[in-house]
Amino acid sequence: MTSAFRAVVLAVAAAVFVFGGVTGFRLLTSSADTAEPAPTCTNKTVKKGEPLDSNLVTVNVFNASNRSGLANRVTINLQTDGFLGGTIGNSESATKPNRVAILTNDPRDPRVRLVARQFKDKVTYREPDITVEDGVIVIVGDNYSGLRSKAPTRITSDREITACVPTVLP
Repeated sequence: MTSAFRAVVLAVAAAVFVFGGVTGFRLLTSSADTAEPAPTCTNKTVKKGEPLDSNLVTVNVFNASNRSGLANRVTINLQTDGFLGGTIGNSESATKPNRVAILTNDPRDPRVRLVARQFKDKVTYREPDITVEDGVIVIVGDNYSGLRSKAPTRITSDREITACVPTVLP
């Protein structure tokens, strides 16, 4: 190698080192750019007499059986029919259904009625003794037998309902 070539290589290496050092120092000492958090959902209102679709109903499923992963499987099957998946887990409720129970203060709520129609089993209703943020609370027991095929995925609402539909970010 010639000494002129070595000098050029050394000059380029020095320029890269200085540029990297300056850029690194600026990044290290700059303030974080924080943006307003984007909304996680958009409110959608269904008026009395309008159809309420399954894609506006969040379902929280809890397992009160000895079958591992049952709540997760039920949630996946409900999501296949368009329902929104909510909380999934083992039940901490005192309600221990043989098949299926829905915890609600209002069994006539259109969301509850639509979810209840999904099950092959007769659904029992109990007062809620566990709390979730939003949606219908379903508890499945040891003798749960599955969802109905071709169950309805919409119902006419007998009241105004506002649902928070998750926002899909690009």
